[in-house]
Amino acid sequence: MINSAEFTARLKKIIDFYDETASSFAEKVGVQRSSISHILSGRNKPSLDFVMKILHAYPDVELYWLLNGKGSFPKSNNLPNPMPPKLEFPKEVSNEPVQTDSEIEKIVIFYKDGTFKSYNP
Repeated sequence: MINSAEFTARLKKIIDFYDETASSFAEKVGVQRSSISHILSGRNKPSLDFVMKILHAYPDVELYWLLNGKGSFPKSNNLPNPMPPKLEFPKEVSNEPVQTDSEIEKIVIFYKDGTFKSYNP
């Protein structure tokens, strides 16, 4: 069961962290301003839909932290950067075949979105 007072404190922390007003927060989350007001005042309890909208709008909010205070906020402070730094590639690439006596160990293809595929022959 969610402790409404503690949930409200965590919700206020999110709003303050992102330097939002209740109105701008409601707009980003996709709920009525009155919904935020009612939850902050303790009149209403948050619905699952409301919680999921917060998580969708603010990816640095952890579900368990929001619901029961366990974990951390913002979560990105504790995680390594998921995207590797951009790699610089040569502007010109030769289409000449490379002659070598060595065997190929691995082929890696890098995509512009930062992902890659690795193939082992």
